[in-house]
Amino acid sequence: QVQLVESGGGVVQAWGSLRPSCAGSGRTFATARMGWLRQAPGKEREFVATIDWKTCYTYLTDSVEGRVTISSDSAKNTVYLQINRLKPEDTAVYYCAASRVPLTTQVNHWGKGTLVTVSS
Repeated sequence: QVQLVESGGGVVQAWGSLRPSCAGSGRTFATARMGWLRQAPGKEREFVATIDWKTCYTYLTDSVEGRVTISSDSAKNTVYLQINRLKPEDTAVYYCAASRVPLTTQVNHWGKGTLVTVSS
């Protein structure tokens, strides 16, 4: 079993920055990829970013390109999502996810989410 625990959400003004993190535990060696999806109020959950544990290959959705960086610390089994120049439309619950396949295809494990609220 894999457990994912997010932290680092909060309330921030537009143009500010946040760095949510996700700590994995359990059988994390069984997951090749970790990353983030988000769900804004009244909208469907959408993919944000992913990183491959072994290669450190990263992939971001177009809407956050240039503002978001995903990184990992394998020693801590932790993934970070640096979000800069936050916009009100970034307001969402950010979910950590892990999978053996690309996160854009399927998510095997979910965290409970951390709320990011951006005020204008």
